[in-house]
Amino acid sequence: MVNWNVCRKEMEWGGRKLVLETGKIAKQATGAVYASYGDTVVVATVVAAKEAKADQDFFPLTVNYQEKYYATGKVPGGFMKREGKPSEREVLISRLIDRPIRPLFPDAFKNEVQVICTVLSHDQNTDSDIPAMIAASAALTISGIPFLGPIGAAKVGYIDGQFVLNPTLEQMPDTQLELSVAGTSEGVLMVESEANELSEETMLNAVMFGFESFQPVIKMINELKAEAGKPAWEAPAFPPEFDALYARIEKEFIGKYEEAFKETDKLKRGELVGKASEEVKATIDPENELEMRYVGDAIEKLMHKVVREKVLTTGHRIDGRDTKTVRPIQCEVDVLPCAHGSALFTRGETQAMVVTTLGTGEDAQIVDGLMNEYKEDFMLNYNFPPFSVGECGRMGSPGRREIGHGALAERSIAPVVPGEQEFPYAIRVSSEIMESNGSTSMASVCAGTMSLLAAGVPLKRPVAGISVGLVTEQNDQHEITSYKTLLDIIGSEDFYGDMDFKLCGTSEGVTGYQLDLKLPGIPLSILEEAIHVAKAGRTDVLKVMNEAIAAPAQMSPNAPRIETTKIPADRIGELIGPGGKNIKAIQAESGADINIEEDGTVHIYAAKQEGLDRALELVTRMFKTIEIGELYTGKIVSTTTFGAFMEVLPGKDGLIHISELAEGRTAKTEDVVSGG
Repeated sequence: MVNWNVCRKEMEWGGRKLVLETGKIAKQATGAVYASYGDTVVVATVVAAKEAKADQDFFPLTVNYQEKYYATGKVPGGFMKREGKPSEREVLISRLIDRPIRPLFPDAFKNEVQVICTVLSHDQNTDSDIPAMIAASAALTISGIPFLGPIGAAKVGYIDGQFVLNPTLEQMPDTQLELSVAGTSEGVLMVESEANELSEETMLNAVMFGFESFQPVIKMINELKAEAGKPAWEAPAFPPEFDALYARIEKEFIGKYEEAFKETDKLKRGELVGKASEEVKATIDPENELEMRYVGDAIEKLMHKVVREKVLTTGHRIDGRDTKTVRPIQCEVDVLPCAHGSALFTRGETQAMVVTTLGTGEDAQIVDGLMNEYKEDFMLNYNFPPFSVGECGRMGSPGRREIGHGALAERSIAPVVPGEQEFPYAIRVSSEIMESNGSTSMASVCAGTMSLLAAGVPLKRPVAGISVGLVTEQNDQHEITSYKTLLDIIGSEDFYGDMDFKLCGTSEGVTGYQLDLKLPGIPLSILEEAIHVAKAGRTDVLKVMNEAIAAPAQMSPNAPRIETTKIPADRIGELIGPGGKNIKAIQAESGADINIEEDGTVHIYAAKQEGLDRALELVTRMFKTIEIGELYTGKIVSTTTFGAFMEVLPGKDGLIHISELAEGRTAKTEDVVSGG
């Protein structure tokens, strides 16, 4: 019998048992934790290289979340009966785990780290995203590598006016909010949410509810570390010579960087910054291994200082704006002649061309994974080509960033998209980023809304999005002593700042919300200020959008026409006919496509209105009853000496007596009508 050295912690949390265990599974990893919540099980492993590569100038962290079909007793579909490339859901949850843990590694730590979270069991009611985040946090915390955690995480729902901790999958259709929040015991680090036009105050309270709810989880992870944590690695730090190197570079070159960052044009500014950096590198002795290794870090530290100090001391930003001004916006619709709906949204040096395409029910995305198969009738895809930032680059399938930005935009618009009963189309929105200098996902939300309206989609209300950044000054204890929030941040402010906060919504409330921090948490008072700054900015953006288009336009003549009718469910066979005879005949005569659902709902799709009308007429006639006083038009089935038989309704013939065929006397039926 194996004598496992197992450490196990458990607690009741959100109505289910949360268990963290280490010492039995994946013992060769640097850290490993087996986590179960309900009957959903995730194992998280962490492996870290003992040393950084000599020329490593960034932190190589990789997070992989993977779902195994056996977790729900399924065999993968398709020709290959094994899991393949990551699904969009797996990519999004990988990003969800990555974002709150990445800021918690020391700046000087450049060792390669890989976190892998594997779903081993899924009970179809407790989702695996929050257990995976908690398991990853616990595995990092006990591994001994320098990690400034642990973090906790929670999901927050809002049902009947009450916040719900970690709502089950059964509860999700009833919630007006799906908010994932992660952070340390000190503050919030990450928020991701979709909301049904909730108020800013409700959203802030939801974040607070989630933050308070995961504090017991952080306590439990710390208890696990106290009993089973591995010896701590020596915390990395820049060598004393780095300070001397930085002091020299700052003294000699700070003026050049200050001049470079006065340039308001992004490309010109990039050239000036690059030139200054080349001048710095030219002063480095190639024989000095330490200076060659750390010159990049020194340059980054100096640029970080220049960009931030200007904002904190003057309130003016790189591009000359104050902290509360949105860049100039231009909006256009119907910019593409053959598209069902199109829009161009330009905000400063950020530009998105977004196109809406309307399809039939057969065009909906079928999603298969751990959960039961389902359809997505609304899809938003985001594409970020390298020319948008003036670079050459690889073109291929979308990366994690593109999938993440597209998902944020999709979640933000989805609450105002009409349901299938009101608008029975599959809707695909494609965002093509033409220029990028900050918040292209928010530009995609704005242009996406306008393209949907231009296509004639009856949105509940227009949605706009805007970003808010943060620049802080901190003391030696890393406490924030002063700060500035920045509305509508550009790329450099995102890179050198401390926060990227995106908020989307209508005139009535919030629909989408995303927060990422580079600090180990911020006070909720700063987040509250950022929310109000974003609301004011969103209102300004909506005004400009409404000047271009404020209500659904008439549907494009290029879009397919769709009608929906209902027939008795027990008579579906009559519409189909033996071997599909009846439905094929209707489709052949009208040129329309017909889709029948199990409840008797019939969707009719046609490229032209005439074909749609004819198909609807033929379907409707098949299930009508003949009524006295109605006028019927139909085909002559046969003729006799006493009159003609006409198909009044499908399968129902009626006699037109010879005396009723024409005015006056008719000698022969065939003188007036003939069969067919």
